[in-house]
Amino acid sequence: MTATILTQTLPAIIYPDSDGKPMSDNTKQFQLIVKIQGGIDALFKDNENVFVAGDLLWYPVEGDNKTRQAPDTMVVFGRPKGDRGSYQQWLEDNIAPQVVFEIFSPENRMREIFKLFKFYENYRVEECYFYDLKYNELIGWVRSDGKLNYIESIEVWVSPRLKIRFETASGDLEIYQPDGLKFLSYVELSRQMELAQQQMELTQQQMELAQQQMEEERKEKELVQQKADRLSEKLREMGINPEDI
Repeated sequence: MTATILTQTLPAIIYPDSDGKPMSDNTKQFQLIVKIQGGIDALFKDNENVFVAGDLLWYPVEGDNKTRQAPDTMVVFGRPKGDRGSYQQWLEDNIAPQVVFEIFSPENRMREIFKLFKFYENYRVEECYFYDLKYNELIGWVRSDGKLNYIESIEVWVSPRLKIRFETASGDLEIYQPDGLKFLSYVELSRQMELAQQQMELTQQQMELAQQQMEEERKEKELVQQKADRLSEKLREMGINPEDI
């Protein structure tokens, strides 16, 4: 008699796409998150192997749906662009995000901030930037010797990976591209485009005016030449050679 061995099928592990937490606590925090994510995404728009996301859950360990974080912005070099419900690292060649940003509001507590830092340190983030909206304070860490080390002089800091520059002297966090252009919000970009359009229209009007002036000058020259030709013709009728005058 053959014994029947019952096998138990374990339920599939579900990795939720949402942690139920809001992306931001206020409009200023939301706007800055969008500006940073959009600015970095635009910076690497032509590189198909740089993935940039905002408020996307990152699961670093297969089989563990409790260990997770949703950075306000994360940048992953070596992974293709595209839509994802979450970033499941084992499905992404086990590549961890190299750069993360967190924008804090007054509601954030020191314990939460410390937990975030330890998560990013434990799971191999290379650069970590925290910005406090209330105090206009930017702090950051960069990985060396297997751990995240505090950046002492971040006021003049340029990200090793992204090549972007940070400034807080104006009272807000300003970020500059490698070419010196500043990260802008959608509204600022829209205004800039409007100004550029107005400048183009003004330039076009100036060109049209210049063309009109050139056309008027050409016509005036033609009239002068026509008068000179008629005068020469009359002189010849009178038997006078205009060239002798």
